[in-house]
Amino acid sequence: MPISTPKLINIFKLTRSENVETNNDTHRIAPWLPLAQKVKPIIPSAIIYCEGNFGKIDGKTANGLVRHSLNYRILSVIDSESASLDTGEVLDNKANGIPILANTEEAINHAESIPDYFIFGIAPSSGFLSDIDKSIILNAMSLGMNIVNGLHEFLTDDPLFLEASLKNNVRILDTRKPKNKSDMKTFSGTIHSVKCPRIAVMGTDCALGKRTTATILASELTKKGLNVVLIATGQTGIMQGAQYCVALDAVPSQFCAGELESVIVQAYEKEAPDLIIIEGQGALSHPAFSTSAFILRGSCPTGVILQHAPKRLYRIDFPDCPMPSIASEINLIETFSNTNVIGLTLNHEGMSLDETYRAIDRYNTEFGIPVTDALSQPVEHLLNIVVSAFPIIASKLAGKE
Repeated sequence: MPISTPKLINIFKLTRSENVETNNDTHRIAPWLPLAQKVKPIIPSAIIYCEGNFGKIDGKTANGLVRHSLNYRILSVIDSESASLDTGEVLDNKANGIPILANTEEAINHAESIPDYFIFGIAPSSGFLSDIDKSIILNAMSLGMNIVNGLHEFLTDDPLFLEASLKNNVRILDTRKPKNKSDMKTFSGTIHSVKCPRIAVMGTDCALGKRTTATILASELTKKGLNVVLIATGQTGIMQGAQYCVALDAVPSQFCAGELESVIVQAYEKEAPDLIIIEGQGALSHPAFSTSAFILRGSCPTGVILQHAPKRLYRIDFPDCPMPSIASEINLIETFSNTNVIGLTLNHEGMSLDETYRAIDRYNTEFGIPVTDALSQPVEHLLNIVVSAFPIIASKLAGKE
């Protein structure tokens, strides 16, 4: 959906019905912006609310936006439990200058003006807001901030928030809200017209870093001169600014494969990419989620990178569900879909650097495929997964040198 600052809203004098937006436009291009704005957009400022969760599993939306954001200039993160720390140091042991502050007031004082957007950066397993969360969001609206909400609870369906948006002339972006069913597509098979490699980054569980790995891979290959399209399939990737996206867990199951197929085909036809990378969700083996199945069906990937956390014993939020083995997940993926797992990436949570090195060596020997950790190891190791599997990509990269 179009992303604009309150200033632009005032300049164009939006009507009341235009104050509220949802994420129904795949390309997120604002047709009413002047040409100069389309060519060189103003990046709006934002603060992220992540109380008690920054750097943790349920703070993955905030974590992702701090690491990478095309849509917003992140000024600070609100989390009183980690106040005064640097977000980069918390996530990656490397300062990035984005502070963690105790509350909204401190965040505004730090910004020295009202930020354009207030992003709800927590992704609770319930998918819904608490009463405290709602009051904090309403307060942000009263201060003149537009709201970005990635939960299954759509604020644009709540009369209280609709009234607040009108009263305060602010916008609400429900990034997970799907378009009308009449506009959705079912699977057609046109995915097979896409001739460039398609890599899906899958995992053995939720909240493993699949999106982070996909983002790093896309970014580094782009820096090397390739035309790469990253397809976002969840709310955080959409917030980060992926041009081609669909929040699959909010789409009725009948349309999931078709909606993803449609986005990929559209990206291929418009961008003529060298490579398409598809963000994975959950795990194919996970009994609580089905999104991974739709990703494999809709994208028909020509290769899969599998992400795994060696020290994680149980599925996140499911203490009675043990983690699957890498071997069983690879077998399941390759049996379910006509594809191959071309590489393994690790999430080093709970691991020392030496343990990470040993795990990489062990899995490389056991499975005979490239293994790395996208965050702790040289990025060339991640790129090697793609180069080893697709000679055409290796050839194109060699031609860029």
